[in-house]
Amino acid sequence: PATSSQTSSMQPKLIIHGGAGSSLKDKGGLAAVRQDLHAIARNTYECLLQGASAIDAVVKGCQLLEDAPRFNAGTGSVLQADGQIRMSAALMDGTRQRFSGVINVSRAPHPIDLANALQPESDRVLSDYGAAELLRELHVPIHDPLTDLRLHEWIEERKGNFSRKMADVVAESRRGTIGVVALDNSGCLAAGTSTGGKGLERIGRVSDSAMPAGNYATQHAAVSCTGIGEDIIDECTATRIVVRVTDGLSLADAIAKSMQEAKVNNRDLGAIALDVTGAIAWGKTSEVLLAAYHDGTQIGDTLEWIGDGLSDALSN
Repeated sequence: PATSSQTSSMQPKLIIHGGAGSSLKDKGGLAAVRQDLHAIARNTYECLLQGASAIDAVVKGCQLLEDAPRFNAGTGSVLQADGQIRMSAALMDGTRQRFSGVINVSRAPHPIDLANALQPESDRVLSDYGAAELLRELHVPIHDPLTDLRLHEWIEERKGNFSRKMADVVAESRRGTIGVVALDNSGCLAAGTSTGGKGLERIGRVSDSAMPAGNYATQHAAVSCTGIGEDIIDECTATRIVVRVTDGLSLADAIAKSMQEAKVNNRDLGAIALDVTGAIAWGKTSEVLLAAYHDGTQIGDTLEWIGDGLSDALSN
């Protein structure tokens, strides 16, 4: 696929996602998802135009996605096997090549804020107890991310003893993640990813979202992943793509090669990416990728990109 290179003026670029899966039905349909993603992409890109750093824009975009109950992150997160919500998030500053994150945190409005707060720290990835203590230190008000829809899904699943209908709903939730990748006007890259998990999972399960496997950035490229967390971990998808760009492969080719390998291994995942030249690319082995991008001129999305192609990128 072709790539899109930015000009010497370092025009900001942005791509976001709200998950991946086999359909848009559980998210409210095409029009509803498109409206949410485009509005968030527009608002986040406006921050970049006003001079926000890539890391600040990524945090802002993730906050907006975490606030949208349509997506499985922040408010609207799915419930685990014991009926509790445990969320994870990660942030990576490509310029400093610095990763931070929280794992299985509860009662937080924006898990991405905790990851951001850990950026300057020496201990930069905290699990549930440490994340809860960080919430207290930051004086973040207690927040209940539960929605009626997620509670209903969990009750019906328990009542139906893993019936086929609810198993399908949970299968879609398993792919639920949000992510933002940004390039600012100084040429700096950042990536952020946040999730409520896959739903009904074993207590203590850790997703890819708080690992470099699912969220990774350097000065060369930045990637956020979505899909089945264990598949992303097994492929080490985000890091694999970034390393390939660092080693000289174009972003489009790095995504394409990584998605082909994932398909051969029967993985169910997707990825969004930017590189330092301003190239925007994405890929998936799942049927649908819920992503939207701003190329500096207009907003586009991947919602109706369903064909056999495993990857794509913007043309010059």
